[in-house]
Amino acid sequence: MVAQNGKDLLIKIDMTGGGQFETVAGLRATRLSFNAESVDVTSLESQGGWRELLGGAGVKTASISGSGVFKDAGTDERARQIFFDGETPDFQVIIPGFGTVQGPFLITSVDYAGSYNGEATYELALASAGQLSFVAAA
Repeated sequence: MVAQNGKDLLIKIDMTGGGQFETVAGLRATRLSFNAESVDVTSLESQGGWRELLGGAGVKTASISGSGVFKDAGTDERARQIFFDGETPDFQVIIPGFGTVQGPFLITSVDYAGSYNGEATYELALASAGQLSFVAAA
């Protein structure tokens, strides 16, 4: 993968529950993180006393975060409603030159901020809430 513009890393939200994805507007910074818990199966018979891990076990998680400015009432309102209703709709994360990750996420936090002589900003944090899929970029 060659160098990519950070602005091309997009978070999209399913606006209707029917697969109508729109980019969450106004984001200036986005982040996607994957994690997997390890399951230690080390025993007295482990070679040289080295730790052994069980492949394919443990819980896999993904988290998304983003911060930016208000630009679009529709996606702002949808994200706020998802949070207050505790919904887990599908989101997409477009990773330029790599592919698209899609699946259900729970919005775990929404932060609003602003300073006297600056713009109003917001931050979102999301946690995976089910199986995710990945489609490689063409």
